[in-house]
Amino acid sequence: MTSQLLLPYDGPRLALRNRIAMAPMTRNRADDATGVPSPLTAEYYAQRATAGLIVSEGIWPDALGKGEPGVPGLVTDAQVAAWREVTGAVHAEGGTIFAQLWHVGRMSHPRTLPGGATPVAPSAVRIESETIRTNEGKVAHVTPRALTTAEVEAVVAAFAGAARNAVRAGFDGVEVHGANGYLIQQFLAENTNRRTDRYGGSLAGRLRFAVDVVEAVAAEVGPERVGLRVSPDNPENEIAEVDPQGAYRALVAALDPLGLAYLHVIERGEYGALADLRPRWSGTLIGNFNGPEPTSRTAGEQALEAGLADVFSFGRLFISNPDLPARFASGAPLNDYDSALVHGGGHQGYVDYPALTG
Repeated sequence: MTSQLLLPYDGPRLALRNRIAMAPMTRNRADDATGVPSPLTAEYYAQRATAGLIVSEGIWPDALGKGEPGVPGLVTDAQVAAWREVTGAVHAEGGTIFAQLWHVGRMSHPRTLPGGATPVAPSAVRIESETIRTNEGKVAHVTPRALTTAEVEAVVAAFAGAARNAVRAGFDGVEVHGANGYLIQQFLAENTNRRTDRYGGSLAGRLRFAVDVVEAVAAEVGPERVGLRVSPDNPENEIAEVDPQGAYRALVAALDPLGLAYLHVIERGEYGALADLRPRWSGTLIGNFNGPEPTSRTAGEQALEAGLADVFSFGRLFISNPDLPARFASGAPLNDYDSALVHGGGHQGYVDYPALTG
């Protein structure tokens, strides 16, 4: 019997060749000074174009949203032109690709940001127990600067502008990154959002930034071109959500009427997010499990068979298996990936993993 992962998907606003999505993964290969993607980037994504959907690595919509060296942007004309080469290569192979828009908030460092700027966040709450990657190695975090209300509104506008640039660059849509402890989740979580203006305080206040960003992006490029990624109850990057079920039910209730392309849910932590949110989301739902080991084909199939998701995304398996759908279809063994080559570098560990032959 054909695996559900390999069946075409024809959803309300998204039609895909199969139900396998390539999850966004940071590869740190852009020119650090300009934020322009490497010339190898087009080859990398084109190799993986048999995925039903590719979600690009996180791309900053604002210079203060850059979290690490080698992360690309989608702000300048040069960046747009380079991404146009990428999307053209993917489309030539019959693929579909969304740009993930990623503002890291406090998950940055003055050594990475232009002019040695202090990272920004909802509130001046420092990450205490972790380090962050810079061009000078891993270092301790600094205390971020709390955004003013006007600056929050400017970040919302930056997301919309980057979405417009994504369409100019040929992307089929954009995914707003609201997961993994970055800026949007920093606004959602009680421990990182201590604001007293309209972007904090109550649950409605903490949700407002996420809703404003998604609405602004949808107004700019059309809701059918917009996805949102969330990771309820994810403690990554020192996030602590007191009531993830209440918060994400409310977020889904606010956004479902917009008619977005999809909701991308990372299930991690004790809250069973997929089972809880699936009946509350009327559109396409992409599932993902973020654990210490790469998610297996079986786990993805079981999620689809249980009705927890319509599409399932795989990350690390796509790093070393550019033809992952073909390997799933044939039962061929999977290549192992070298974790030392994931972040930064050149072609090695990036575009040199072998595909099946014959």
